Amino acid sequence: MSVDPWVHHHDQATSDRCPQTEHPDKLCLDSFWSEVETIRSSSSFSEPNPERRDSKHSEEGEQEEQWLQDAGMSTLIREDSDESDKVVLLSTLTRTQAAAVQRRLDSYTCSLRKKNKPPPRDVRDIFNPPRSQSPLTAGRDSEQEPRKSMETITKTPLSERSVSVDSQRGLPKEETFITDVAYCEQAAILLKQAKLPPTTNQHRKDDGTLPRVVCPQCRLGVTRIHDLSQQDMKKVRQLALIDMTALCDLLELDVKRHKTCKRKISESLLFGVSLATLVESDQKIKANTNIPLILQSLLSFLEKKGIDSEGILRVSGSQARIKLLQQKLESTFYSSSFSWDEVSPNDVAALLKKFIRDLPSPLLTSEHLNTFNAVRDIPDLKQRLHVLNLLILLLPEPNRNTLKALLEFLSKVVSRERRNRMNLWAVSTIMAPNLFLHKSVPSRLDGSEKGQAERAADIMRLLIRYQDLLWNIPNFLMSQVRKLNENSNRRYQFYDKRIKNLLRKIHTDSRDKPDKNSTEPCRTVKIEVGEAPCSSMEVRLNINSRAADLLVQFHRETHASDNSKGPLRRNGSVHYRDYAIYEVGGNIGEHCLDPETHLLDLYNNNPGGEWVIRLKHATSRGL
Repeated sequence: MSVDPWVHHHDQATSDRCPQTEHPDKLCLDSFWSEVETIRSSSSFSEPNPERRDSKHSEEGEQEEQWLQDAGMSTLIREDSDESDKVVLLSTLTRTQAAAVQRRLDSYTCSLRKKNKPPPRDVRDIFNPPRSQSPLTAGRDSEQEPRKSMETITKTPLSERSVSVDSQRGLPKEETFITDVAYCEQAAILLKQAKLPPTTNQHRKDDGTLPRVVCPQCRLGVTRIHDLSQQDMKKVRQLALIDMTALCDLLELDVKRHKTCKRKISESLLFGVSLATLVESDQKIKANTNIPLILQSLLSFLEKKGIDSEGILRVSGSQARIKLLQQKLESTFYSSSFSWDEVSPNDVAALLKKFIRDLPSPLLTSEHLNTFNAVRDIPDLKQRLHVLNLLILLLPEPNRNTLKALLEFLSKVVSRERRNRMNLWAVSTIMAPNLFLHKSVPSRLDGSEKGQAERAADIMRLLIRYQDLLWNIPNFLMSQVRKLNENSNRRYQFYDKRIKNLLRKIHTDSRDKPDKNSTEPCRTVKIEVGEAPCSSMEVRLNINSRAADLLVQFHRETHASDNSKGPLRRNGSVHYRDYAIYEVGGNIGEHCLDPETHLLDLYNNNPGGEWVIRLKHATSRGL
């Protein structure tokens, strides 16, 4: 089986040099509660008033209505919505996902009855439509393929789901992370087999070690968050919310979403300003930036001058100097007159944590902070990673990009453990309160129990260790997005037979046909290089053809046609590795292909899509 290891390279290098710490030591726990006390004693933090708080539980029925809207299911509660809209939405869901939607509709309908309002429609009419030819039938057929994959999980003995087992300790050294089957369906299967108890009782004692997680390699390659268009990412987020809700229902997690009321607009330019506002204003200064420039500067300084400092992030700086540093940055940062020469790394580290805490809403968002906290109560590691993966997909883009930049820096700090004495547990216990404790959301970190500190730090530890895996889009979500696009396109077909036959003939004539003397299909690939006119190249596909091979062929042909001033020469800022193959149209909006994508499988999966070679988007190139 071909697998990809999902262990960050910095963390892997550290584990090779040092024995992995299984539990936080007393210093880590003391630092955790010291950090909590510092946050609560700061002038910007105050516990929300339970009777009058900015962030509060939504009124009865309002949560369900907001959930249906966020999940793209608001048409289910509108009388004037088209029947086909409901069918298209529901036809892509698995049974467990559809059951989660039905529970929200039941709750919403019940709340309307309590308010003496007529319900929009009987739920049974939506989930049990009359037997007729509709796209919903195709949606049921589409469940057969996931069920086959689910059956393979069911038939596989539990002992074989771990790649290797430490015979002395009974703990898996490796965990197989399956993304072809919906996470909620995997949980449903294991719950039926009584292999995963719904309570917090663990079937084995967890000593805190983190195994190596491997993911079976899909022939369609890995899809990362920045590989999809915004239109498709919107659908990914809607489907991820449904799957996460269904998974939390199965795991019996009591997750309450909060909403944050509008706050007074901050007069500051940097601190206390929303991430979206900062990114929008910073893009006028530096195009294509996706995280605030002030955060980039703080992280860059710490990477250069603070990453090897002993106790970095844990050792507190001078409060007077930190306050003065913040004032100077507020007044001179954008004028480029600020000098970092005499700044203490510990002061900058403290200011970095303050920047996160002072955000108007939590970095993990008010809506999902409780769910992040609830991950601590899930006993199974893979289930925790499933929920975290879905939560990352649900974060707004500025929050997600900022969190990724922060986690990448923290991973680098851990990789220098030999010098800075900050291992994974130490970094996690220090940073956890800054992400999970916010002035706008009631805190679950009450008291000083060791278990609470460990569980909060453990979620931070998972985010740092498995961040590369968590920022990928699961294969089952990609399949559902493709099916959703296909079902949506099916609605707009012409039903006049003569028009349909004409369109079918035009489509058949225009589609690339394989050579009669060969069983290998031939595909035309568009090429968009700079300001040059669009060109194309022919590529013959076989079972081993990969996207990386096509890029190499493109590189060779381009150099052969222009050996002196080819756009791919390294005399400029563009290199052939800055180019990528994009899948456009068909059952996807736009998709940047992974180099390991097998092109024949992609062709069979989306024969109506086009392939275009062009420069990667700025976010993909890391600009």
